[in-house]
Amino acid sequence: MLDQLKRDLSQLRNLEKAKILSRFFKTGKGQYGEGDIFLGIPVPEQRKVAKKYVDLSLNNLQKLLFSKIHEHRLTALIILVSKYKKADHSGKSKIYNLYLKNTKNINNWDLVDLSAPKIVGDYLSNKDKSILFKMAKSNNLWERRIGILSTFAFIRKNNFEDALSISKLLLHDKHDLIHKAVGWMLREIGKKDQEIEEQFLKKYYMQMPRTMLRYAIEKFDKNKRKFYLNQITQNKVQ
Repeated sequence: MLDQLKRDLSQLRNLEKAKILSRFFKTGKGQYGEGDIFLGIPVPEQRKVAKKYVDLSLNNLQKLLFSKIHEHRLTALIILVSKYKKADHSGKSKIYNLYLKNTKNINNWDLVDLSAPKIVGDYLSNKDKSILFKMAKSNNLWERRIGILSTFAFIRKNNFEDALSISKLLLHDKHDLIHKAVGWMLREIGKKDQEIEEQFLKKYYMQMPRTMLRYAIEKFDKNKRKFYLNQITQNKVQ
């Protein structure tokens, strides 16, 4: 079944799209996606393939996650999310543990974003969340992104405390992908309760990288966005 899945994906290969995706996901030397190999398959097509192989064993999904081919890992994660939704508590626990063992293989932002909230975040919703704080302090970029993106599951349930605490931890992170992720989660909090987001911003916006702030205030009205951006600009000029 695993070999057939790989053949199905291989048949969908598009060299031109692969080149575009390789540039988009920064696979060049020294870039965050260095060495990642793309087949050039759109995500909706991968979802169709994943649906055919939803019964693939966790052992085979582990093999897919070890692949250097991006679409193999993405398809594996789509299947894992699907399995997780249908699993009992024991099954969810196995998938969660498999996920944590593979953070080094969940190594691009799209892989993290489609899976971390739905597996890690959901699993930890009513459990101890210290693992997320540990990941937020990791030297591994993708673990840090998993740490903050997992809080999306809590935000959806109007639980903002962990997202705000991890955002504070990541205020001075040096990577653009973390700036965007933190800003995104703050924006999601604002959609639920803008007052709570603004309480956080008033304390910390002067410390934020501009990209983080821009993402966080994207849904604010024009005048309020202008206020925050002008203040941070003036501070940096001084």
